Amino acid sequence: MSTLETLESGLDATVVVMPSGECRRRLEALGLREGKRVRKISGMPFCGPVTVLLDGRQLAIGHGVACRVEVIPDATEEGRDEP
Repeated sequence: MSTLETLESGLDATVVVMPSGECRRRLEALGLREGKRVRKISGMPFCGPVTVLLDGRQLAIGHGVACRVEVIPDATEEGRDEP
């Protein structure tokens, strides 16, 4: 399992664990919830935001929050899962 922060850019993944409390409510208001598929577009260096594609739109998620959203990467073209 990975987090949005550790997921390699360009890969698709399914969200499996979300943070709790107010952070969770804010993410759900943006459409991010367990079971949703996302594609990581980029991650900025030095603890910058992570950009993901969700339902055809880009979302920038803060580094601290991205570290708390756990995802399962989809199988790659070679037929294996990313670590």
